[in-house]
Amino acid sequence: MIIDAHIHCTGNEKANDILTALDGADVDKAILLAPFLTGNYSLQKADSLRAANQYLANLIANHTDRLIGFAVINPSLPQASEDLHFAHELGLRGLKMVPTGWYPYDDCAHRVYEAASILKIPILFHSGIFIDGKSGRFCRPAFYEAIRDYPDLRVTLAHLGWPWTDEANAVGLIDLINGVSPDKCQFRFDISFGAPPIYRLEVLKKAISVLTPELLQFGSDVFLPCDEYLIKNRIREVLDLLEQLKIDKHDQEKIMGGTAANWLNIH
Repeated sequence: MIIDAHIHCTGNEKANDILTALDGADVDKAILLAPFLTGNYSLQKADSLRAANQYLANLIANHTDRLIGFAVINPSLPQASEDLHFAHELGLRGLKMVPTGWYPYDDCAHRVYEAASILKIPILFHSGIFIDGKSGRFCRPAFYEAIRDYPDLRVTLAHLGWPWTDEANAVGLIDLINGVSPDKCQFRFDISFGAPPIYRLEVLKKAISVLTPELLQFGSDVFLPCDEYLIKNRIREVLDLLEQLKIDKHDQEKIMGGTAANWLNIH
């Protein structure tokens, strides 16, 4: 099974086109994120994010067997926790959070974590720097240790926290060295984008050695609409790296789908 655990909606996609692209790339399931970077959608406007979450719920409504919707919430905005409850009622199964103007340990973030923990909603966080040059100072991996105040919460840090990949490995290692089995660990890490090509092999090698394949998951980080070839290329890039590292097929399957399936409680 291949699960693409990081795909961005823009507000310009159609469900059938998404499914066609996934079919062409041999992807079984995909996590779609509500739009927040394009068009009229903005992280800084509560009404905009509510509209984005409603849009995503409508988009995936008839295809929830393959398309898994993640709401986008900005905890610094009023009624963020209530908005998460509403998104959950719409059928969105997870949450994407991007620290911009707030830190993962801030009180406003804790209120959303509490709501997500009660609802048993997994969270995908941006971690590391931003490609568009916005400040990444809010997104260092160690800041997410605040999540440990909510033992039932399961989160994924995107991009392996680049350029703080060693710090990300340290955060993820804590549960393992304390004897927690990988399927019970709080933190997982997606390997989308992240390190530039010259660093990528070394970064992935360290992450696999420290965190094991059971805490790493594939995400293409593509923006819809896109064709199958873009997703296939992202898959091929990862598989080529895993082959160079001589990762066996069983562990490759964990990274390409098994870890995300466990995170999402897909059996």
